[in-house]
Amino acid sequence: MSLTLSARDEAMLAGQAGEAARMAMRILVTMARVTDATHLLDISSAHIDGCLYHGQSGLEFAERLLEGGARVSVPTTLNVGAIDLLHPEYFQGSEDQAQRARRLMQLYEAMGCRAVWTCAPYQNAQRPSFGAQIAWAESNAIVFANSVLGARTNRYGDFLDICAAITGRAPAAGLHLSENRRGQLLFRLRDIPERLKREDVFYPVLGYLVGARSFLKIPVIDGLPMGVTEDQLKALGAAAASSGATALFHAVGVTPEAETAEAAFQNTQPEKIIDVAMDDLRDALKKLSTAPDGDIRVVALGSPHFSIEEFSRLMPLIKYLPAHKDVEFIVCTNRQVFSELQKRGWLDDLERAGAQIVVDTCVVVSPIVRAPSGVLMTNSGKFAHYAPGNTGLEVVFGSLEECVRSAALGRVWRDEILWH
Repeated sequence: MSLTLSARDEAMLAGQAGEAARMAMRILVTMARVTDATHLLDISSAHIDGCLYHGQSGLEFAERLLEGGARVSVPTTLNVGAIDLLHPEYFQGSEDQAQRARRLMQLYEAMGCRAVWTCAPYQNAQRPSFGAQIAWAESNAIVFANSVLGARTNRYGDFLDICAAITGRAPAAGLHLSENRRGQLLFRLRDIPERLKREDVFYPVLGYLVGARSFLKIPVIDGLPMGVTEDQLKALGAAAASSGATALFHAVGVTPEAETAEAAFQNTQPEKIIDVAMDDLRDALKKLSTAPDGDIRVVALGSPHFSIEEFSRLMPLIKYLPAHKDVEFIVCTNRQVFSELQKRGWLDDLERAGAQIVVDTCVVVSPIVRAPSGVLMTNSGKFAHYAPGNTGLEVVFGSLEECVRSAALGRVWRDEILWH
């Protein structure tokens, strides 16, 4: 298939909008041809992951863009950086690393990106509407935008994300197109207790199972209860995007493109039906831990970033169960939520209970944890998946209550009836 460019695309490709736009368009055109796109489409927003420092190449790319006059042409938000700019003392890496991380964040802000520094931009007031064409990076943001909001984005990675933001264009391929959003696999929940489906901890476990069994296929989940919260869907999607490559899921009667199973499958039959029973969930639960229950050194919450609703569930627990002096209790969130914590007086309460509130980044991508070894406990499927490789700590997964009680004791506490 041949790629047809608009007159504006051709002008940018010829350098008429500046060197940065020319370079960005060249990269987009290459990607469009790789994905067999016949044209480029307009996007209404972008979310950038390239602001997270991984090495010198990312810094040099951003510098070259800015030297070429790069400015984003659509509303563009920034994912987490590698340093908490409000609390730089939390950073446990070298001063050179900190300076490079800060410099990269400054470069993207100079291009006109909105410095929200969050992996959960959908928690902000401005978020894409149903059907909006967008170019988002960050795996959990992608799956949330596609699944829960019904916006349309492919999995955009570093460099390609900012190219789309600068040009305001993206290849018309993949999940941007209606026919590619059809469900493929049907996951049927079988004999799962209703009480468990109401628990927040159920959703990352289910998501981890669904992602691992779906890989590149689009899953449709049948059997979720009415009244599922956005935070629960956030946790489901983040875990599915971690264990597999899920960029879109449908939940029958819950998500906007799945009013019915027929709608989710666009009136076709599923390629495969997978029944999910309690034994399957218990197996997924085991895979989220790499260490046996015992002593812990760290509790880490907030991947994706903790919402104010999640803090409202944490507050009554940690108020009466402050963290043990030998346990680091870290919660990652965005600045908007941080400001709300200050307004409500919760920030002081959290700090008195031994909690460290981190913004702009998270413990999986930044050296914030002080403990050199030991076990990290989390209620996040994403943290559980990435923490061993990224932090060097073993991991134990549990519910929010299990995490708080364990932090207070210094060892893992379990709710014995939760998974029975």
